Amino acid sequence: MQIRYLHTMVRVKDLEKSIAFYELLGLEETRRSENEGGRFTLIFMAPPGQAECPVELTYNWDGDEGLPSDSRHFGHLAYAVENIYDMCQHLMDNGVTINRPPRDGRMAFVRSPDNISVELLQMGDPLPKAEPWASMENTGHW
Repeated sequence: MQIRYLHTMVRVKDLEKSIAFYELLGLEETRRSENEGGRFTLIFMAPPGQAECPVELTYNWDGDEGLPSDSRHFGHLAYAVENIYDMCQHLMDNGVTINRPPRDGRMAFVRSPDNISVELLQMGDPLPKAEPWASMENTGHW
């Protein structure tokens, strides 16, 4: 039996804000589908050169009222980054809260505009501990 990863789907409330957030992470739109009959838009975004590893942003044109609210069953998205400190600084410079700073030079968590938890992991070995990250406290939930 074979199995193959396809994508992770997250519902978004503000399509433009969500696209902008994932672009800050370095993802690019790889595919878009507008479904007039179902009144929704699907946007697939992936790291450059990794179209096979997308996140699917699902936007319901009429909102999500009446849909099951079971997002508590969703864990997080995870992306490896070249330099976790540079990525976190880039996100902060663009108004993103670092919920779990990379105190260990290895791992951080942020949240999307739709409260989706995103884990950032340093590629390879952890970076040496550095300020302001080493002494930065957690903010909110991650």
